[in-house]
Amino acid sequence: MNDRKIPVIVGPTAVGKTEYAIRLAQALGGEIVSADSMQIYRFMDIGSAKPTAEERAAARHHLVDEIDPRTPFSAAEYSEMAKRCIGDIIERDRLPIVSGGTGLYVNALIYDMDFSRSPKDEALRRRCQEIAETMGNERLHGMLSELDPEAAARIHPNNVKKVIRAIEAAENGERIPSFENSFRPAKDYRYILLGLDRSRQELYDRINRRVDLMVDAGLEEEIRSLLDMGLTADDISMKGIGYKEMIDWLSGRCSRQEAVELIKRNSRRYAKRQMTWFRRYPDIRWFTLSEDPQNPDRFGEMLEYLEENGVGRREEKENL
Repeated sequence: MNDRKIPVIVGPTAVGKTEYAIRLAQALGGEIVSADSMQIYRFMDIGSAKPTAEERAAARHHLVDEIDPRTPFSAAEYSEMAKRCIGDIIERDRLPIVSGGTGLYVNALIYDMDFSRSPKDEALRRRCQEIAETMGNERLHGMLSELDPEAAARIHPNNVKKVIRAIEAAENGERIPSFENSFRPAKDYRYILLGLDRSRQELYDRINRRVDLMVDAGLEEEIRSLLDMGLTADDISMKGIGYKEMIDWLSGRCSRQEAVELIKRNSRRYAKRQMTWFRRYPDIRWFTLSEDPQNPDRFGEMLEYLEENGVGRREEKENL
């Protein structure tokens, strides 16, 4: 394994990853590599909470505004792009700092994942989807129980996408392993994970405020523009939280206020799932943030933790 250490900042939506990634980049001579499955799309600025122009001026960001939202994009493709990007940053004697909340994208970097196995069986996937839609998720989950009882015990019936993948794997004579046994540490670099968290109420308040700001900033107009480009609710890029709910409103399936409340609720639920995902990482150091001015800033602790793991403060060349 390369002895290069790469900081990776993870945590739930709206926790403050961008702010702290920028501060670390400024302190350590770094550039930020996004691990966000929505910010990588062009034209989807407001709903994905992309870094602002000021934030991008404060630290260089990569893998933001890279992919046309009408183009399918996978974690395997992200892995290739991110690793090329990290290599380029290192070649320029800068520090790559990965930051994002998409668990599968983070996995694609820190674990040695084999994306080549289990080729897609589109016909089987369509049949499974039809079973879930016409007979219910429990019926589909029952099929998995017959094929792979261990996988069925781990996967919730409502996680239809994962149930279908497990059925597909079982039909190909494979098994979906547990999280702990799924991946081996990546061979290229040593990734230093920093997890950001806040109290539940504070995080939920930040999420609610962010959604209100998105709506005020023109989320509706952004989505109308995307629909005018030919995108629909069926495009993967439009299934992100914020987009799918507003499309329901624009299609007359709910009121505007109901759509906004659904975005808030679904964002809070997503944050909970993110925390469940990231807390399974064995080698992660958590930093609980707070907006209370009486509580100390955790940034100094982050720097100390990185120094302990071989990522030291960088002297500015002009001061040498």
